[in-house]
Amino acid sequence: MTTEPKVWDPYALPANDNVNSYTFCVELNGQWFLQKGKMIAYYGQIDFQNLGAGPLDALVAANFHSPLHAGDWIVAQGNGKMLLADRAFDVNSFDLDDGNLTIRSGNLLAFQPGLSLKQSIIPGFVTLIGTGRFVAASNGPVHFVEPPVRVDPQALLGWADCPSPCHHYDHAYLRGVMGGLRQLTGMGGSSGEEHQFEFVGAGTVLMQSSEKLMEERPTGAVPHEAGVPQGGPLGGMLGGLGGAGGAQGLGGIARRFGL
Repeated sequence: MTTEPKVWDPYALPANDNVNSYTFCVELNGQWFLQKGKMIAYYGQIDFQNLGAGPLDALVAANFHSPLHAGDWIVAQGNGKMLLADRAFDVNSFDLDDGNLTIRSGNLLAFQPGLSLKQSIIPGFVTLIGTGRFVAASNGPVHFVEPPVRVDPQALLGWADCPSPCHHYDHAYLRGVMGGLRQLTGMGGSSGEEHQFEFVGAGTVLMQSSEKLMEERPTGAVPHEAGVPQGGPLGGMLGGLGGAGGAQGLGGIARRFGL
């Protein structure tokens, strides 16, 4: 039996809720911070401005304090409904009430002013402080656990209202056969079986349901694919010469160096 597809319009779309597991609808009436490349469609009158735009100075000064990621973010302002998604990963919204949450920078899709974004001391993570809603993606459903707990680094999504983690290494494992092979050959890589993030104290730890991280992409780049403007072979050549396909902000450079 064939099921008819659901057809959405501006009135039928949910307001500040999930359309399905992979798409979230923001009802915009003002401003939101938005990571580039995460908005797939919108209804209404909405403008998108880089963080360096003059009229946004006061907003950015109050809510955005991460220069390494500034090139990855824009401000959406106006009235309408925005659909947010990220490559068919699970997408959910979370509310902070005078809270403090640290999350992988690539997994954070959008957040409301009222939340202040800062750089975490842990490379690859950012911290949200304050009151408001944010939208994040994960590789599978999110699970919430209480410390004390040790979490596989690839499964860790973030943590809330608890001290930053420390590294825990299983030295018995490292001294074993695999550890010896690694010393001799440099092969093997690290995994959750020998290296974890250890959390202690009060708070909540967020884990995704997979040890596979979401693949990072330079935001704003044009894929080198046929049928995409500036995305074919000629577009790739222009990108290599510094054209639109090769543009990369501070955030992309930071990710390359693991910051």
